[in-house]
Amino acid sequence: MSTSVLSRVEIDDRGLIAPTPEIEQERKVAIFDLIEDNSFALPDRDGRRAPDGPYHLFLAIRDKRLVFDVKTENATDVAEFHLSLGPFRQVVKDYFQICESYFDAVKKLPPSQIEAIDMARRGIHNEGARVLQERLEGKADVDIDTARRLFTLICVLHFGG
Repeated sequence: MSTSVLSRVEIDDRGLIAPTPEIEQERKVAIFDLIEDNSFALPDRDGRRAPDGPYHLFLAIRDKRLVFDVKTENATDVAEFHLSLGPFRQVVKDYFQICESYFDAVKKLPPSQIEAIDMARRGIHNEGARVLQERLEGKADVDIDTARRLFTLICVLHFGG
């Protein structure tokens, strides 16, 4: 097993409003998919080698900042980094709007229109993942699939925050 992985992911949802069933389902799927397949490596910092994983990741929003709290499997603190939510605001807003359109479309539109909306949804999701990769630069290295799943969890936190 690679050590550059997440073996556990939790969201600190204390103080957040209860998610809709759709949001809760997205959260569960994203966490499941993350644990099944991800790439998460911590770069060496200040001339010191980063501890080997696998890692546990705790995501939260504190003081209007996105917090990544990374620990080893035996709960040793490895890294904690805080990201401004500003760069995510527009793409999260766009993502929620397109998801709403998609959920409505599934109920009443023909497959060709649903497919077009789904393609737009995936495009916005990819944009969110790219923003996350940029924001994590120098802090953590993640592949695009891991970034996509983490972006889904950021959206869940935004929903509640």
